[in-house]
Amino acid sequence: MQDSLTIGELSVRSGVAPSALRYYERLGLIRAERTGGNQRRYARAELRRVAFIRISQQVGVSLEEIREALASLPGGRTPSPQDWARLSATWRSRLDEKIRLLTKLRDDLDGCIGCGCLSLQRCTLYNPEDTLAGEGPGARLVLPRAAGDPAPA
Repeated sequence: MQDSLTIGELSVRSGVAPSALRYYERLGLIRAERTGGNQRRYARAELRRVAFIRISQQVGVSLEEIREALASLPGGRTPSPQDWARLSATWRSRLDEKIRLLTKLRDDLDGCIGCGCLSLQRCTLYNPEDTLAGEGPGARLVLPRAAGDPAPA
């Protein structure tokens, strides 16, 4: 275990709090060996798994999906570039939709910041008297409609 990291070292190197690392371990996302004194020791390869988890979360992938992706790797190994390409391909359409939504939000916010909501007739978020309530919850003019949502009136 000489080439291993303590939880504190893994935390510093990965930028993830020790409590989150323990949570990832409980979920089976990362693995630790135990010393004779029952202290956690992480293989250095766990740094890459933690990086994979953080990147995946930042693009909107749930921990359950990350767990399934990591479990699909032979021998529970750390994802290789080829694995990452295969796994990310399954998330591509969702990532494309997130990019589209973020671009729309950025562009719409440019207008909001400029107008300061003084022109409610042009505001993309304005919903007088909650007329869009029948279309479902949330910012109906910005968020994409989910399957089963009624068409706009």
